[in-house]
Amino acid sequence: MQRLSGPPGMTMDWQGAPASPSSFTVKRILRLEIPVDTYPNFNFVGRLLGPRGNSLKRVEATTGCRVYIRGKGSIKDPDKEEKLRGRPGYEHLNDPLHILIEADLPANIVDLRLRQAQEIIEELLKPVCLAANLIIGACSSSLVNGSPYNVGFRFIIEDESQDFIKRQQLRELAMLNSNFREESPGPSGSVSPFNTSGMKRAKTGR
Repeated sequence: MQRLSGPPGMTMDWQGAPASPSSFTVKRILRLEIPVDTYPNFNFVGRLLGPRGNSLKRVEATTGCRVYIRGKGSIKDPDKEEKLRGRPGYEHLNDPLHILIEADLPANIVDLRLRQAQEIIEELLKPVCLAANLIIGACSSSLVNGSPYNVGFRFIIEDESQDFIKRQQLRELAMLNSNFREESPGPSGSVSPFNTSGMKRAKTGR
């Protein structure tokens, strides 16, 4: 297994198998660790899935790779996740949240497609945020590093006003919901982006 370099907070592992002489294909799996500790309030799972799972499906359709969301927090229902934890087939729930990109493609394109999927996902999951300085004045009872003033402490503020991808996904969801209401013969309930009838369920932790 080979560790690859990547953007801060996101690490990657390669898992490879040699090409079969008869098929000339290579199966490889790229693991992306999600920086949930750095961005605890960012909805990485919902961002990757998109409206009704369409964002994830586009990544797969564009690259020919399969994408799986695995690890703690990969199942929408926390109670269900806790019940499944430790059961056969759900060992990944003991790991931090991560993504597996799997490619079973000809040897001359498999690396290119994996890289393409990696770049799309990294861009999709990049939080739009501002780094700000925390300044504690003399009137405050709190101290940082023993000093009433501390300008060097950095923290992260998520800036949703600049989040183009989120706005785009919300518009898409609104259009999908509008079409659903127009096509539905009866009253329609709320539409979940995680699972809809007639569409393939996105591959989360199950």
